[in-house]
Amino acid sequence: MTMPLLETIESVTGPDAQATPVASVVVLHGLGADGHDFVPIARELNLGSGGPVRFVFPHAPVRPVTLNGGYPMRAWYDIFPPVPAPGTPSGVTRREDEPGLRLACAQVQALLDREVARGVPAARTVLMGFSQGCAMALMAGLRSPQRLAGVVGLSGYLPLADTTAAEASAANRDVPIFMAHGRLDPVVVPGRGEASRDALVALGYRVDWHDYPMDHSVCAQEVADLACWLKQVLAPA
Repeated sequence: MTMPLLETIESVTGPDAQATPVASVVVLHGLGADGHDFVPIARELNLGSGGPVRFVFPHAPVRPVTLNGGYPMRAWYDIFPPVPAPGTPSGVTRREDEPGLRLACAQVQALLDREVARGVPAARTVLMGFSQGCAMALMAGLRSPQRLAGVVGLSGYLPLADTTAAEASAANRDVPIFMAHGRLDPVVVPGRGEASRDALVALGYRVDWHDYPMDHSVCAQEVADLACWLKQVLAPA
């Protein structure tokens, strides 16, 4: 069965917005936001010098979110409140919405497949996400059957971490990963991001890690660092 494509916003960087893109960046927003959220930041990245780059900003579906009292909002998957667990390293246990995560993973893969169908090879496509979108970028990117140019995870974490080793795609075992986190983040605490980084490194992934004196947000230095990294992984062969 063909996965229906999510609604998206798109823009092409470079002097000629009508030119055929030579690369793509698919950007996944955070909980409660939508595809418009990262459009201004994409403009700041200024990637057009290497040729036109298509940015794709999908809107997550609207669904009830348990953590927010069941209020419907755009979300890639449901989030449940953490349960106190004094004997664990974090002091809590977390129940994950595995069906929702897997459905969203398939929806994201459908967007990656469309970029290939539109003429941008997977090896010239970066999957990027913030917060809940970071979780989806890490999950879908490592499971994608075709080698991507890179995966970007901002202010988020690795979901279904225990299944990553078994389910990871051989094609993306050496995919470059850029991860960044705010040292003052009260939403996804720094330790959760660091634990995700450590889990990926332990599996052999190349993680370019950055942290910044910010909360659950994006800062100017982060954008500058990300722009440099993107230009490297998207540099013409």
